[in-house]
Amino acid sequence: MPSYRRHPLVVPVLLCAAVVLAARPTTADGEPGGAGDGPGSGLSARVARLYEEAAVATQQYEAGRVEAEAQRAKARRLEQLLGRERQGITVLREDLGRIARAQYRGGGGLPVAAQLVLSSSPDKLMRGQHVLARTNMTVGNAIGRSRRAETRLAADEARAAGARQALERHTAQLAVLKKGIEQKLEQARWQLQGQADASVAAGACRGAERLDGSPTNDKGKWAVPVDGYTLSASFGSGGARWASRHTGQDFAVPIGTPVRAVGAGRVVRVSCGGAFGIEIVLRHADGYYTQYAHLASVAVDQGENVTAGQWIGQSGTSGNSTGPHLHFEVRVTPEVGSAVDPVPWLAARGAPVG
Repeated sequence: MPSYRRHPLVVPVLLCAAVVLAARPTTADGEPGGAGDGPGSGLSARVARLYEEAAVATQQYEAGRVEAEAQRAKARRLEQLLGRERQGITVLREDLGRIARAQYRGGGGLPVAAQLVLSSSPDKLMRGQHVLARTNMTVGNAIGRSRRAETRLAADEARAAGARQALERHTAQLAVLKKGIEQKLEQARWQLQGQADASVAAGACRGAERLDGSPTNDKGKWAVPVDGYTLSASFGSGGARWASRHTGQDFAVPIGTPVRAVGAGRVVRVSCGGAFGIEIVLRHADGYYTQYAHLASVAVDQGENVTAGQWIGQSGTSGNSTGPHLHFEVRVTPEVGSAVDPVPWLAARGAPVG
């Protein structure tokens, strides 16, 4: 069972060109192609384009989703500011009302001219009226400024809402596009697996189909065999599908995920058939061997030298497999029965699994 420690799918992994769909090569339009078609032609090229398109669509969708959420947050902030401005206008209007009422009560309800005639101290009354007029003007100016701020905020809110709606429409369109590409890619993956199953049933591999653009590592660094994996069955675990204990580490990944050589070495075995399905075994300079099993395709030939990080095939679910995954094994000999735990082995070489 998977351990469900997921790792983000690295976009460059999706950009593999000429993915191995070797059994019945087709042209880019899906028509049968000639036996001499090279990397980048036929069905392999179509699958490669789907990987690339899926990667681009995913990036665009995620960018649109993040931007739409930012616009929603901006609209919420503007709405809060509007609420405070409207509340401030209400308070100012109440203050102006209180001033007016106080003025009326102070004058006994009489007009200012009458108050002047009847006042025992006209100077005092005029000073009071001057202060009141200045107060009224100050409150009025404050209300005007607040109204202008409210108008600006309302306009900003309307623009933000429009931008948010446009982004959400665009994101919805990207989601539809992304789903369509992924459906096509899923169909191509299972077509690839069908061809792998046919090879396993026949007990004969169809030969290497190169993965155009395969990365290489000239510095000799070690690498984890796949990206975007979920760890499933671990070394030494029990299970009804194994005669004794599990002899490797399983990496649950979708069919067609590029598989890389964990280190530089020589291909000592490429075989199809048996419990491991399609498998590759490499011998490394330190004397250890690594096995990559249940593949859907191979991208190297027996006897070939490979570099660390080079794509050597694609994951699948061939042979005695419960679902799409890579069975990765480290051995002290090329044969079954000499396996060591691959997780600490990789970690000791600077390629931690987790």
